[in-house]
Amino acid sequence: MNFRQFAFNNVFRNKRAYVAHFLSSAFSVMIFFIYALLLFHPDLKGNIVSSSGTLSMLGTMGLRVSQCIVFIFSFFFLLYSASSFIKLRKKEFGILLLLGMSRKQLNRMLFIENIAIGAAAIIAGIIVGAVFSKLILLISASMLAIVDGLPFYLPGKAILLTAGAYLILFLLVASFTSVMTRKGTLIELIKAEDKPKPEPKASVLLSVLSALLILIGYACVFLFALRRMFSFPLLLGGVALVIVGTYFLFTQLSVYVMRAMKKRPRIFLKRTNLLTISELIYRLRDNAVMFFMVAVISATAFTGIGTALAIGDPGLAAMKNPYAFTYDSYNDSDHKNSLEQKHVRLIEDTLRREGFDYRKVSYIPTYSDNGFMLIKLDDYNHLAAALGYEQETLREGEALATPSTVTQTGEFKLDGLTQDSLTLTKEGSEMTLHLLKALPHIVVPNTTNVYVVSDADYAKVNAGNLLKIVSVQFVVPDWHHTLRIAQELRDTINNDVDESGNMNYNFQALVIDWVESRQLNGLLLIVSGLVGIVFFTFAASFIYFRLYADLARDEEQYRMISKVGLSRRELGRTVSRQLLLMFFLPMLVAVIHSSVAFLALQQLVDFSVASHTLAIFATFLAIQVVYYWITRWRYLNHLHQKMI
Repeated sequence: MNFRQFAFNNVFRNKRAYVAHFLSSAFSVMIFFIYALLLFHPDLKGNIVSSSGTLSMLGTMGLRVSQCIVFIFSFFFLLYSASSFIKLRKKEFGILLLLGMSRKQLNRMLFIENIAIGAAAIIAGIIVGAVFSKLILLISASMLAIVDGLPFYLPGKAILLTAGAYLILFLLVASFTSVMTRKGTLIELIKAEDKPKPEPKASVLLSVLSALLILIGYACVFLFALRRMFSFPLLLGGVALVIVGTYFLFTQLSVYVMRAMKKRPRIFLKRTNLLTISELIYRLRDNAVMFFMVAVISATAFTGIGTALAIGDPGLAAMKNPYAFTYDSYNDSDHKNSLEQKHVRLIEDTLRREGFDYRKVSYIPTYSDNGFMLIKLDDYNHLAAALGYEQETLREGEALATPSTVTQTGEFKLDGLTQDSLTLTKEGSEMTLHLLKALPHIVVPNTTNVYVVSDADYAKVNAGNLLKIVSVQFVVPDWHHTLRIAQELRDTINNDVDESGNMNYNFQALVIDWVESRQLNGLLLIVSGLVGIVFFTFAASFIYFRLYADLARDEEQYRMISKVGLSRRELGRTVSRQLLLMFFLPMLVAVIHSSVAFLALQQLVDFSVASHTLAIFATFLAIQVVYYWITRWRYLNHLHQKMI
């Protein structure tokens, strides 16, 4: 057996140690390959460009940035797992050095092991990615609202980019592992497992500080959302405080709580609590950094995916414009829109033909010389009735402010009116109206400075106005299913001109705007979803590495305890409690952090994000539960083999 075979045999004989490392590495390779597949797919790029060049640019940029994120995070993950294996194998390294192996040969052995695992992970990741590529393309076509779908395509550039990038990555990690083994004398390596651990201690000040930092961070996030203080430093500062507070939560507060429980005899001396609590104190302190990383990574994954789902929700488009179809007709003394009645009938006939319920309403705005848009009360109440809002009443000399953008809606809800009167100018004369209140809903979208006035005041301002704009609105409850007829109407109406060759009208379909937005948001969801899944997989692998690193010590410890009467049932109960804490404490913290983020997001939108939030939590919780039971089963099997 030569030296290379010796290194390969080390990998095969330690399959249990390397399985999580290999699977997580192969998974990150697969995700990177999927990004490359989407990036180089010609039809995907063509569909995005045909609808919006800006979306194509941003989407392509997002895919490239996500590739970099996955690549960089993979490096740190692989470095962490390599360092975990080195700490676990210190005694083995010490014995090899004692038997005559040189430090150079030891470094060479580790280098070969890492390259062997890396090569296998690259091959497996690309093969699995290619096998599931058609499914990925089908899902991507649905998210990006590409009607004709995406044909199967396996670009050679994606394979070369993935293989080359991860080959460099594994070479870097293999080189770093050689540096890690230089520390420690021979005697320290051999006795590494026998070195006793000091009892963990916790600072009361830092424990209190952890809770304060998290609460202040939450306050900053809610201040950002509730008070509409859209300051990036405020949001970034809030997130930073929560991250620092989470670190102290696991390194200080959790240990402090367990030590406090240890001082309560009724709790500590009850059945197997003595063993459980004593062991948890050490586990919490030893795994504090790992818990911190898992919590932050999981919270990032949950929040990213949830935000992308909320952005792609049709409710967000309806917040900006509540009308499925808008037809604006422009008429003045020189030009008349002779096609107005024809086009409005076409829209109505098409909706009836396809079986859509709808309500048609219209309004005729007028403008003051100082730039205010006015609609009369009668028109407003017709619009409000169609949208299900309350009717309003006005007397002559009174007015209402109505928002026309999402930002303005938030400002009105937060601050109300900033003035109590409205001055209108018309042909040199002024009219001052008393502003009663600011309305809470968008009824006239996509404009600015909109006010509702009495019919009498409207007539005064509109007198002598040569430009007449008629805006016809269609309210369709199932508007997000009208894509086909919207495209049909758009093509027909926009290609229709009157006898003079003019287009004195504008047609707009909400579903078309939403679909174009979904193409960007679909890419955001793909990007955030895949990155989130990678992060969550790495987080689960961290737990596996820590469990395996402590397995030898646990086997010896529970073997000794079984001699004094610890039954298998009591062992199972003790281990289950410890594993529950390791698996679900970081996830609980991540869920709380993400819930705060979703509550803040809810303050910014008018539709519910609860369904997206619950779906994300339920999905990842189900995955974690399955992983917990598999790990618990394997872990207890190893411990049972050591018990008498």
